[in-house]
Amino acid sequence: MKKVYFDSAATTQLRDDVITCITEVLKTEYGNPSSTHSYGRSSKSLLENARKEIAKLLNVSASEIIFTSGGTEADNLILCSAVRDLGVKRIVSSRIEHHAVLHTLEWLQKEYDIQLDFVKVDECGQIDYNHLENLLADTSQKTLVSLMHVNNEIGSLLDLKRVALLCKGHNALFHSDTVQSVGHFELDFKEIPIDFAAAAAHKFHGPKGAGFAFIRKNSGIRSLIHGGEQERGLRAGTEAVYAIAGMAEALKLSYHKLEKERAYITEMKDYFKEQLLTAIPGVKFNGSCDDNERSTYTLLNVCLPISAEKAMLLLFQLDLKGIACSKGSACQSGSEGGSHVLNEILSQEDLSKPSIRFSFSSFNKKEEVDYVVEVLKEFIDSSITG
Repeated sequence: MKKVYFDSAATTQLRDDVITCITEVLKTEYGNPSSTHSYGRSSKSLLENARKEIAKLLNVSASEIIFTSGGTEADNLILCSAVRDLGVKRIVSSRIEHHAVLHTLEWLQKEYDIQLDFVKVDECGQIDYNHLENLLADTSQKTLVSLMHVNNEIGSLLDLKRVALLCKGHNALFHSDTVQSVGHFELDFKEIPIDFAAAAAHKFHGPKGAGFAFIRKNSGIRSLIHGGEQERGLRAGTEAVYAIAGMAEALKLSYHKLEKERAYITEMKDYFKEQLLTAIPGVKFNGSCDDNERSTYTLLNVCLPISAEKAMLLLFQLDLKGIACSKGSACQSGSEGGSHVLNEILSQEDLSKPSIRFSFSSFNKKEEVDYVVEVLKEFIDSSITG
């Protein structure tokens, strides 16, 4: 049986150099970075070098990078502390954010009685910038805007700089979940006046369990996890030095290879679109994921022309054929309510059909695309004739 992995938006395969880096650190750098002896100092040096490397790639100060367990923790740290410590009384977001943001906002609304406003989103998953500006015109309460850079289900792109400048112009704070874009898009946080961002190593060929928050200096953000002074007092707990070193190596490699890999993946995505349109009449692409100017090059969310009843076993059948992909995001596996993103943007007719997210990396090959299209066509043909 062939094995095809088209679920890189959920998590990515580690690069060989990253595995080598992690293994070497596990073998040699086992000191606690908070210890003052030579073993601890050696681990601390490795930790700070990783911080400097990541900061350099984003054009920020090393002190503005705070290591976390991943994107979800980084989002929680920023959003919860903004309300608790910075006096934020109102948050503007969208209904198609990742649940790491949406569920946190719902909790904050319940616990702190914050005002929660949602910016309009069109049928392609693009936010209405005019509506956002209208929402920001109300300056009666301290406001934070939280909008993701790349949507993890449909790939729609946010104009980060435009939103950041809008927020600055209205004296609002700006947080973005950049989990799907760090390592895949050039981000210069000196040029983009964003206040806060979140990232996760396993989205750019690094290890799971490592991520970071970008927190603009002198922001006033305070720790949610207590028990130590690690991470400049913003995140207590002994740092996972091996995972952080692997994350820095993965990010460095991702940006070093970015231009070449982006061209390769974009060509493969375009090829996938062409093959689907040729093989499966009536196939659609959700949101603006088929538009490379308004969407990430790393994924396609495909609406297939068969009934929901016929497609109940589609993912299971794909898995039996060795094909890994997602119905929505990996974080929603087992959810009975379907994708909250697709529920927001699709018509009832299209919601009744199965939608599958295929996401790519430089490890994929065109022959794998051919195999997936062949399996999908075979399944759909048998569903129609059956």
